[in-house]
Amino acid sequence: MGESKRTEKTRVLVVGATGYIGKRIVRACLAEGHETYVLQRPEIGLDVEKVQLLLSFKKLGARIVEGSFSDHQSLVSAVKLVDVVVSAMSGVHFRSHNILVQLKLVEAIKEAGNVKRFLPSEFGMDPPRMGHALPPGRETFDQKMEVRQAIEAAGIPYTYIVGACFAAYFAGNLSQMVTLLPPKEKVNIYGDGNVKVVFADEDDIAKYTAKTLNDPRTLNKTVNIRPPDNVLTQIELVQIWEKLTGKELEKTNIAAKDFLANIEQMEIPHQAGIGHFYHIFYEGCLTDHEVGEDEEASSLYPDVKYKRMDDYLRMFL
Repeated sequence: MGESKRTEKTRVLVVGATGYIGKRIVRACLAEGHETYVLQRPEIGLDVEKVQLLLSFKKLGARIVEGSFSDHQSLVSAVKLVDVVVSAMSGVHFRSHNILVQLKLVEAIKEAGNVKRFLPSEFGMDPPRMGHALPPGRETFDQKMEVRQAIEAAGIPYTYIVGACFAAYFAGNLSQMVTLLPPKEKVNIYGDGNVKVVFADEDDIAKYTAKTLNDPRTLNKTVNIRPPDNVLTQIELVQIWEKLTGKELEKTNIAAKDFLANIEQMEIPHQAGIGHFYHIFYEGCLTDHEVGEDEEASSLYPDVKYKRMDDYLRMFL
């Protein structure tokens, strides 16, 4: 019964569809055969790149539906068209920080009453495990928890997708903070560099997301993206790059206290970033807990041939 149910077309609405992870989720949903709707918000204004992105989705077969967070009824109407809603609103301080806007979406889903699953914008560290996180970065987790509480209080079925560092921000740069490209001579190593971290290609995150939407196994569950071959220490990541280039980098180990020194003097987005890096690379917040096979994306969907980090880093050669 499970399989035949999953071969039926699922109608999905993607909110935040022109964003960094959102555009990948739209393409993955279309590739998965879902009937895919994209929310077009009037706030798009003169952002020509977003308009062109929407038109490219249309060409691929997505349906554009208008709706605004400042018009509750328009959101309700949009939500009524679909079975599943996926939100990919930005939640990082150096872009737009829109996590709580999703509460309006929760209200619309609650009123519409037809949605079989809601996936709020998560895709990173697991918020319930981050109650101890450093401010101001903690705001992201607190707000995600607020959204979760609203979803569960409204009795809306959900799937939460968590657990990996986006490769473009953490792997290509060997986890350096102020660049997205691999360092040429020197690399900073956090602590001894032996804390296990999870890396995932953003397109793979989107593919896993698209597969969970109508899977009964992921209903009201947290799905962790933890592909076993991509659970690496920072040192292992650096060694992959050194092997690919045939060149050894000069390494500087940074103690936790030095990493956090002067944090108060920094701009808010930078403080948030430092905090998140600290929890990932010094505390190991992505790997300090067990995840069962039934909650791990690569074991739930072995058909997704996820990108290993040696393949990922080859792009930069």
